[in-house]
Amino acid sequence: MTRRPTRTALCVALLLAASTLHAQDATPAATAPAVHTYVPADFARYNPHNALDMLKQVPGFVIRQADQERGFGEATGNVVINGQRISGKSNDVLTEMTRIPAANVVRIEIVDGSSLAIPGLTGLVANVVTKPGGMSGQWSWKPDIRKYYTRPQITRGDVSVSGSAGALQYNVGLSNNGNHSGAGGGTVIYNADGSVRDVRDDAWTGESDNPTLSTRLTYTAADGDIANLNASVSREFYHYREVGTRSGPGLPDRTRAVRENEGGHSYEIGGDYEFGLGIGKLKLIGLDRYKHQPYDQTVVTHYVDGSAPDNGSRFARDSEESEKIARAEYKWTTGKNDWRISAEGAFNSLDSASSIAVLDTGGNFVGVPLPGANATVQEDRYELMGSWGRPFGASLKFQMSAGGEYSKLQQVGAGGLTREFIRPKGSMSLAWKASDVLDVNFKLQRKVGQLNFYDFLASVNLNDGSQNAGNPDLVPQQSWEFEVETTRTLGEWGTTTLRLYDHRFDDFIDTIPIGTDGESPGNIDSAREYGLEWKGTWKFDPLGWRGAKLDTRWWVQQSSVKDPLTGERRRTSWSLIHFWDVALRNDVPGTPWAWGFDVNHELDSRNVRLTEIDHTWEGPVWGSVFVERKDFFGLTVRGTLSNLFGAGSYRDRYVYDGRRTDPLDFHEVRDRRIGPVLKLEVSGTF
Repeated sequence: MTRRPTRTALCVALLLAASTLHAQDATPAATAPAVHTYVPADFARYNPHNALDMLKQVPGFVIRQADQERGFGEATGNVVINGQRISGKSNDVLTEMTRIPAANVVRIEIVDGSSLAIPGLTGLVANVVTKPGGMSGQWSWKPDIRKYYTRPQITRGDVSVSGSAGALQYNVGLSNNGNHSGAGGGTVIYNADGSVRDVRDDAWTGESDNPTLSTRLTYTAADGDIANLNASVSREFYHYREVGTRSGPGLPDRTRAVRENEGGHSYEIGGDYEFGLGIGKLKLIGLDRYKHQPYDQTVVTHYVDGSAPDNGSRFARDSEESEKIARAEYKWTTGKNDWRISAEGAFNSLDSASSIAVLDTGGNFVGVPLPGANATVQEDRYELMGSWGRPFGASLKFQMSAGGEYSKLQQVGAGGLTREFIRPKGSMSLAWKASDVLDVNFKLQRKVGQLNFYDFLASVNLNDGSQNAGNPDLVPQQSWEFEVETTRTLGEWGTTTLRLYDHRFDDFIDTIPIGTDGESPGNIDSAREYGLEWKGTWKFDPLGWRGAKLDTRWWVQQSSVKDPLTGERRRTSWSLIHFWDVALRNDVPGTPWAWGFDVNHELDSRNVRLTEIDHTWEGPVWGSVFVERKDFFGLTVRGTLSNLFGAGSYRDRYVYDGRRTDPLDFHEVRDRRIGPVLKLEVSGTF
């Protein structure tokens, strides 16, 4: 792993240096005018334990997680806490909200993102306004049981303690987002002429646990200075097991076993300090993140009649990732104008070593060459951005940001090279309150995407028999993104929102040819994704069905890219085609009971590689029903029965004898059963 002590020192120094500066002429934080405001009484019937429980019940609002940005960059997502984004990457805002007791929530404001003077935010944004409180705790336990193939999941849950002491607010939490899943059933392999080549029956199970200990400290001085410290440490455990039988015309009976293991640990420490300086406020941000992630996959085939020795392969990888960020933001106002300038340095690296081995006749794994598998990939990036925003009259708010980034991308080993880039970026947004019941938001953004450093290196998937050659020439994709979002309040009937978008990409990342017969993620000149999303909350109180509401969401998308092999236009791989969801909740008046159901369906496009076309999905329709007791000896208890309509795991895969321009080798058709899932959620406070 590449060590960078000077850069770690730079991140820490920015925070420490701020403590020597005295706050003067601090500009009071502006309060954004709320489009809609919800107070704790609006959520009383749901008996929420934390801020997230409350936010989930805001009519017509769909929570969007922040994107994985290059460094910190401009803000994304649509949730902030006390008008501020969180200066962390592992501690997402939703996890933070689960640790804010409901009693500490003053209100939830749904505001136009541009009114918060946080560059990058647009559309409707939830600002969760909180207050300090005495020490309190909350916990939840979320086990589930699946009927087939999978052991019960009993380790998922979380516990946290929050409180304040004078000007210091604190939170300490332990969580485990564990998951168990599995499926089993038949697969048929057809020859190109439609005859059966192979018949398979497999069952798999995957078990993961990710225990994470984290803390967040916030200090608010009497003069308005604010300091935050975030820290977390976690372990990762993942085990995948698949066993099956195989037979076919003229083929011996075989058994096959697949084993995957992934583990490791990670930590993150970050913080920020905002203080008055001159006519405005300066915020200094630093972050240090590290992850160690070993992985291995083994596939062994055994011939039942002993006609041939066992054959198999093993792929192993050991990698270390690091990210260090130092960022400074200065904001001030002149009249009605909001100004901000930011500078950021981000330093990312991946040090990875992989190997592949095959099983010899003596039952030993013997290493074979895997070119392009071992290397260090690193990127040094520096960004400078400026933004300006102001209202025009009582109903319009405009915000613009512009700047660029310089990056130096290096790969040491595995055909490595060094490249340097300068890329412009920025955005323009307009928030228009067309009437008391209609809000319209526009946004145009030039964006630079994040890279997956693993795409630079060679890797194999033994289970599928596919291989990536690695691509040292990979560059981040860039995009022009236009979006317009309209929200219509229907009074006592509910709320509805329509979002239209059009994203046009340069250097789009998809699978491309490498050399004479290789393939790997790489850049295609251009691509496009566009669509619409319509969501709403429909209340039945006016019809006399008190306590009942229906949440709906419909999303349809089209995409287009020029296939790098055939030159024909097709959808981008694994992109959304359409999605719909209908969820009913009825909080029975005068009782602690609630019940409801959820039905949804999603269809994604095929994954197009140079050697195959693969469509893997689960469905076609997922459904669940729940019953909830909101006060069971002070606890909230919820039982959910999922997969009511028998959704399964399916695959339709065409593999060619060479590349897709060559004749078809085989057609794989898979049908696996998942089965019903019984979930229990128990939560409480202390």
